[in-house]
Amino acid sequence: MYYPQNEPVTFSRDCDAVLIPVGEAVVLHEGLTGFITQSLGGSFTVYIEGNLFRVAGIDADAIGKEPIKPPDVPDDATEDEIETVVWQQMRTCYDPEIPINIVDLGLIYECEIDREDSGERVVDVKMTLTAPGCGMGDILMADVRDKLEIIPTVARANVELVFDPPWNQSMMSEAARLETGLF
Repeated sequence: MYYPQNEPVTFSRDCDAVLIPVGEAVVLHEGLTGFITQSLGGSFTVYIEGNLFRVAGIDADAIGKEPIKPPDVPDDATEDEIETVVWQQMRTCYDPEIPINIVDLGLIYECEIDREDSGERVVDVKMTLTAPGCGMGDILMADVRDKLEIIPTVARANVELVFDPPWNQSMMSEAARLETGLF
């Protein structure tokens, strides 16, 4: 769901958030006001008193928005169907400063799905960042993990951060390069 940019919001309860770009965990208190500057993939970037904060989709109700829900997956989903949902879920993960999903940014280097003896799935992801020193790396990895682990039949998602090969703009999808004017 898309929300308008610069929409004013008031926090209805205390809410965990992350200070952008350093990745520091903070609590935004009930009654605090700000503006939504980005609302992609179920998370929100909120501007408050000169700072940007990322509010996770599970806390969207604190700013009057709908919390994220797990994707619908049939009980008898095939491996191909699960793989499609896995990639769809990763496309809902956005860098809080760049309005492009991490798949189209070219940050996902590898994604493998295996089945455990119990029938549940384990997803292994290798991803990178646009810059090695990005303070949001742990947050983006947690976002990927959380969005994969809410998929029915996925028991665990292991997300590993790698920097080889180093990311560069040529790894972006054609659509992402067009959107950012890097074509």
